[in-house]
Amino acid sequence: MSISSSLNASVAGLRVNATRLATISDNIANSATFGYKRSDVDFSTQVLRQRENAYAAGGVSVSVFRDVEAQGSLINTGGATDLAISGRGLLPVTDETGTTTLASQRPLSLVPTGSFLPDENGLLRTSSGLFLLGWEVDAAGNVLNQTRDNASGLVPVNVSPNQFVASRTTEITMGINLPADATNAGSTGDPFTVPVEYFDNLGRSETLTVTFTPNIPGTGSSNQWSATVEDSANLAGGVIASFDVEFDATATATSGSILNVTNVAGGVYDGTTGAFSLNVAGGPMTLNIGAPGDNAGLTQLAGPFSPNAISKDGSQIGNLTAIEIDDNGFVEAIYDSGFRRTLYQIPVADVPNLNGLQAQNNQSYAISQTSGDLYFWDSGTGTVGTVTGFALMESTTDVASELTDLIATQRAYSSNATVVQTVDEMLQETSNLGR
Repeated sequence: MSISSSLNASVAGLRVNATRLATISDNIANSATFGYKRSDVDFSTQVLRQRENAYAAGGVSVSVFRDVEAQGSLINTGGATDLAISGRGLLPVTDETGTTTLASQRPLSLVPTGSFLPDENGLLRTSSGLFLLGWEVDAAGNVLNQTRDNASGLVPVNVSPNQFVASRTTEITMGINLPADATNAGSTGDPFTVPVEYFDNLGRSETLTVTFTPNIPGTGSSNQWSATVEDSANLAGGVIASFDVEFDATATATSGSILNVTNVAGGVYDGTTGAFSLNVAGGPMTLNIGAPGDNAGLTQLAGPFSPNAISKDGSQIGNLTAIEIDDNGFVEAIYDSGFRRTLYQIPVADVPNLNGLQAQNNQSYAISQTSGDLYFWDSGTGTVGTVTGFALMESTTDVASELTDLIATQRAYSSNATVVQTVDEMLQETSNLGR
């Protein structure tokens, strides 16, 4: 009978409003929790098949979901490894068991933000026990084992093996002006020496000494020099490479630049790139002396001897002083020697239905059937936002709105309770008719 359906509908109303009250309580309790995404409810009416001249109340049902798509405000912090996503997307993390298991068995969770600090093993983790995952990179900064549709290529980010680092010098650029008058007839023929510090593969400081000796003609100017290279790390001593260089003295736009390089010994000269390749005690090295017609390397102009543009890569052994994560998601180690080294790349995870993710403890989420397939993007590309360091995401809870909803929920619950009470009184009156 319709009076019974009224009772059932009101009981359903009490139940769904109690559920809504629970979500409001959760939202208010986590209003200061970083990365918290508010819970919400969706009420749906239940319609029963009706008979003519009668109506049966179907009641109401409720579904609960996390509004994972909602973006919380970002606040600046003093921690370089405090991370948040500015825009759509989540960070990949795992639990403690995932740090020792195979990649195929590693639990994967996703978080919108996190304050990650190195633990006793150097692994970046939150205080709640979530470990940051990333792709490893090689010495050149290229990503290794990159798989974008699953987490098999991700590994826990570990900074401890990089406490000390030494980077070998592989390239020296030599921007030097040799005085044009030194190759004139009657000049002294004194050599010009350029010592250049470099670092071997163990971070030790060595010296590469390049000596330029002018060739003195009987008359006029030769515009020619003989160059020798010595390496302090060469225990045998002596010259390890040499070459002759002639400069262009014509009245053209290339005047003063290299005309040609000849008599190369102990190395190989590439006239296209201007690179002179040789081997020092620590391995192969390249001296960029300039290509013919190029004024960027060695020049011979009517000025003083001037080694004013000498640069090199590599660094001496350095102690790790800081870890930073840039907007591209690259984890960089910074050393007291001034050297920076890229260690990992943190991707940004996305699924078609963020609100379909399964909520877990510690503001983390897991893939579910309703979320869709996982895909990892580079930071700031595709559909996802940017990895932001020195920042945390605030809770998406608006306390004022939640309190307003609390009042509405209380009124709705009270109204349904009144209906139950009324139905009870009506049923009592009906039972009294039989007396």
